[in-house]
Amino acid sequence: MEFRPCIDIHNGKVKQIVGGTLKDQNDQAAENFVSEQDAPFYAQLYKTHGISGGHIILLNARDSSYYEATKLQALAALQVYPGGLQVGGGITAENAHEFLMAGASHVIVTSYVFRDGKVDYGRLEKLVQAVGKEHLVLDLSCRKKDGAYYIVTDRWQKFTDECVTEELLDRLQGYADEFLIHAVDVEGKASGIECGLVELLGNWNKIPVTYAGGIGSFENLKELSEYGKHHLNYTIGSALDLFGGSMKFEDVLAFGKKFEI
Repeated sequence: MEFRPCIDIHNGKVKQIVGGTLKDQNDQAAENFVSEQDAPFYAQLYKTHGISGGHIILLNARDSSYYEATKLQALAALQVYPGGLQVGGGITAENAHEFLMAGASHVIVTSYVFRDGKVDYGRLEKLVQAVGKEHLVLDLSCRKKDGAYYIVTDRWQKFTDECVTEELLDRLQGYADEFLIHAVDVEGKASGIECGLVELLGNWNKIPVTYAGGIGSFENLKELSEYGKHHLNYTIGSALDLFGGSMKFEDVLAFGKKFEI
């Protein structure tokens, strides 16, 4: 159970947003926090503390007028901490190698491997051939519908037909080194975790999984530990003092260290 930091970049700035409000139209999102610091600042901070496995997420679509500014921030952060950060957002088999060459340890992919609401295993195979399973993180971020957690794509705006189940995780683990899963309905709200999703992921426990969404207190972290059976890595965004929240960065690091073997 490790803390995995994040650098979310939107419209060329490091931000914390309310996940469910992200829209491609006019590059809109409800903002919790807009940092005065750039992405390399956070990369250096994470490097100084020896925290690896964090993720950079480019929140603009590739056809956005802001995409290049967002991408430049991401590439600059990777140069500061080569091998220490993962990167996602608009990744395909064609451009993934560019980010690895820039210093990413892994590329994070969702939308590219879905077509017509289903996993496109042909594209998934192509991606594995391009970068190797050991450099691939599958983002299975999801929203709740009809009592189940459905994977969402296109910056969390579009529902797929795929539910997060143990069977799906079993099928996809052969293609990925890790999974990253945002509980999008609570992302950016610091209002508590999705206990049902966390319990499912904790029971599965076959490759590393990072959970993000709703963590707003150390009580929530204790719940994550309990429901996830100490198996899940975790990301904290808006609730972290680095991003305007009340949870102290150093205390969050110390919490994770209690579970180190």
